[in-house]
Amino acid sequence: MQRSRTFSIFLLVFACFSVGSLRAQVATDTVPTSIDPELENIINSKSPKEYFIGGITVTGTKRYDQQLLISIAGINVGDKVMIPGGDNFSKAITNLWNQHLFSNVEIYFTKLEGNKLFLEIHVFERPALSDFHLIGIRKADQDELKGKIGFVKGRVVTENTKRTAEEVIKKFYTEKGFQSATIRIEESTDPNLPNSVVVNLYITKGHKVRIDNVSFFGNEQVSEQRLKKQLKGTKEMTKITLFADTTKSPFGETKRPSFKEYLSQAGFLSVSRTKEFLDPYFRFKLFSSAKFSEKKYEEDKEKVLEYYNSLGYRDAAIVDEKKYYNQRGNLRVDVKVDEGRRYYFGNVAWKGNTKYSDSILNILLGITKGDTYNLDILNKKLGKQMSQEGGDISSLYMDDGYLFFRVEPVETAVYNDTIDFEIRIQEGPQATIKNVTISGNEKTKEHVIRRELRTLPGEKFSRQDLIRSQREIAQLNFFNQEKIGINPVPNPEDGTVDIHYSVEEKSSDQLELSAGWGGGIGLTGTLGVSFNNFSIKNIFNKKAWDPLPTGDGQKLSMRVQSNGRAYQSYNFSFTEPWLGGKKRNSLTFSMYKSVFRTGGIDASGRYFFSDTNRLKNFGASISLGKQLKWPDDFFTLVYSLSYTQYKLTNYRLFTADFRNGTSNNLSVKIALNRNSAGPNPIFPTSGSNFMLSGQFTPPYSLFKENTTSQDSYKLPEFHKWRVNAEWFIPIGRAMGADKTRQFVLRAAAKYGFMGRYNKSLPYSPFERFQVGDAGLANGSYILGYDIIAHRGYPVYEYSDPKINPDQQNASQFFTIFNKYTMELRYPFTTNPSSTIFGMVWFEAANGWYDYKTYDPFRLRRSAGVGMRFFLPMFGLLGFDYGVGFDRLQQGGRLRDATRFTFMLGYEPE
Repeated sequence: MQRSRTFSIFLLVFACFSVGSLRAQVATDTVPTSIDPELENIINSKSPKEYFIGGITVTGTKRYDQQLLISIAGINVGDKVMIPGGDNFSKAITNLWNQHLFSNVEIYFTKLEGNKLFLEIHVFERPALSDFHLIGIRKADQDELKGKIGFVKGRVVTENTKRTAEEVIKKFYTEKGFQSATIRIEESTDPNLPNSVVVNLYITKGHKVRIDNVSFFGNEQVSEQRLKKQLKGTKEMTKITLFADTTKSPFGETKRPSFKEYLSQAGFLSVSRTKEFLDPYFRFKLFSSAKFSEKKYEEDKEKVLEYYNSLGYRDAAIVDEKKYYNQRGNLRVDVKVDEGRRYYFGNVAWKGNTKYSDSILNILLGITKGDTYNLDILNKKLGKQMSQEGGDISSLYMDDGYLFFRVEPVETAVYNDTIDFEIRIQEGPQATIKNVTISGNEKTKEHVIRRELRTLPGEKFSRQDLIRSQREIAQLNFFNQEKIGINPVPNPEDGTVDIHYSVEEKSSDQLELSAGWGGGIGLTGTLGVSFNNFSIKNIFNKKAWDPLPTGDGQKLSMRVQSNGRAYQSYNFSFTEPWLGGKKRNSLTFSMYKSVFRTGGIDASGRYFFSDTNRLKNFGASISLGKQLKWPDDFFTLVYSLSYTQYKLTNYRLFTADFRNGTSNNLSVKIALNRNSAGPNPIFPTSGSNFMLSGQFTPPYSLFKENTTSQDSYKLPEFHKWRVNAEWFIPIGRAMGADKTRQFVLRAAAKYGFMGRYNKSLPYSPFERFQVGDAGLANGSYILGYDIIAHRGYPVYEYSDPKINPDQQNASQFFTIFNKYTMELRYPFTTNPSSTIFGMVWFEAANGWYDYKTYDPFRLRRSAGVGMRFFLPMFGLLGFDYGVGFDRLQQGGRLRDATRFTFMLGYEPE
């Protein structure tokens, strides 16, 4: 319908953005000369009358569908409207206005037929964004900001859009240390596109603000240096100057000792006083960016108060603070504190305890009258802040079944500087485990998980048993350690508790594709597969193959090594961790076969390998392990029977005396092990691992007189002892987004000793120790010796003039070794898809050929850095870079004493 022909009276309802109200007005520039009396009566009527909407048209839009706008307006043909008095039109305009697509919305009455009213909705579209530019900043910042500011080409530009963009840009540069960044936004019409604009954002980063100094005022009892140590995210900049900053603080003069006071108080004997004296002139911050973050600053203020509280100043408060700039434009932060008085623990009384006496609880609490007040320590000792280590009051009760135990410390008296406490205990009944359920195990059979649990139906509830059960499930390495859930559900009505375990399966099978160098072989390729959750009983069940039968927790491993004709090795092993299914008795069977050929140079100058110079090996072993109950159930005892056959064909193994023949090495090994390291087997964060083993061959020479060296080669005899010990010690939380990360100190000591039954015979050439290099174990299967890695050194070689030249090769293989390791580890990620951690390490080791030359204090030392990567599919990968201190030569270069080593598949000894 033409407005010029049919329009007489119109109603314009305008939604004013600035005040959020609705009003009506007459648009004089469009009012026709004649007015429809009926439409005029609608406007001028004082009594309400009901109408129906007869039709709706939408004008003024070019980008949006008309029916869509009518739907958004919420007014439809057939709707009843009351004029005057109805709010249908104001709501319709508000609905359209809230889309932020239009700069103005008008509604006209165009025709009246009976009680049917016809409408026209006229909109004024906002201009769309055709392009935008970030001006005044580098391209890298432009690329990063473009996806953050919310500008999208083709969408309308509103004031809210521009304000949001400005806030995002300011926040972006504030986090980078530019506190005074300014943004100017200019909008211009795009001549190439109708109703479109180009937006230019002019950005001035300004001066990068760095924290020049943080000063504390009002601190009488705690030094400023100790308070600054609590600021983890608010660091000062490096300073080297002869002139101290003379900017005055609003809180007065900063307390600094003069040079005379520094000398008179013997400050040079104290590191902290020397640091405080030098701070205005010299401050070295190697890893500090010194940029200011308001969020981190607020967190650091809380840390300062927490530190005061830990020292007994429970009323300490930050009463004022000032942030201002010095003459160089750097930020100064002044903090005024009110320390309050220092408080001490007074009398501690117990109420409600019937299970344990006051004296036992006092010993476990470890707080006596006169100790510095520290509410955090009190809560930890009471167990209100639970920890895996235990040793608190709550753990004492909960480990004995008191699941409903509650404890609450209450201040009963505060006099002078002393606070008395009454610790109120609600012991409740001992809870019995009723139901134990497991969910999330899709491949692993439930009995494999259930047999690892220490929480059995009918037994008393124990918090320690829950922690131990979680560790045992994690040690299976079938599940994501971070997703192992334990949910105890108490049933107070009958004094029982249901325990629900939830797990998340992860891939535990491994494919080994690697290369190694060692054992005189050279470059060797390896292909191996390990199925760590195998099911041998379903091997003939076709339905269970997906792609292999899994779920019974057994381990099947197959491995092939080769570098062509020179060397081939085949290995097979199978482990049943629960022989019989009722007790933790493990059975392991393994076999291997290998051949190693040597050769020479042919007429054409090429090296060749020959069967006339070779070493063939065949070996098999069977082991039976048993978990002990005493002294605790972390102990296991393993019995092993091993047989290895060496066939030599014109091949010198250790000596020229034995080049051809067969050697049969039969031995029994007994190993006692205690492993409490965990909970993550790849990256243990606590616990220890100890192993003591003895390996024995039959004493053949005791049964045969006049035994010769040749006899000892054919039937080796020896006894060998190994001691391994390692500890994992968490030493503190690391800074970073992930608050669960922490440094872990690994300390290890390893010893090996070989003995003989008959002193008239030489030490056995088999089962000795090779020390040095990366510990890649190619040679251990061929020559029958233990490889002990020493990072930073090649394989040890001695040149002893007392040894016959034909026997010289044997001096590489020792009968005694000592090794000590210290590693500081840091995890970068411990998620189930990959575990990555770095380390700095120090090692000292050495080997000796006999007991006469043994000197435990003569060790070769090295230090370096390393990385480890554990991928479930490929196992453990890593590298180390170290320097051997005893390889340094006077006048030599440092790099000549360094060594880069790899490790593949396992952590070497």
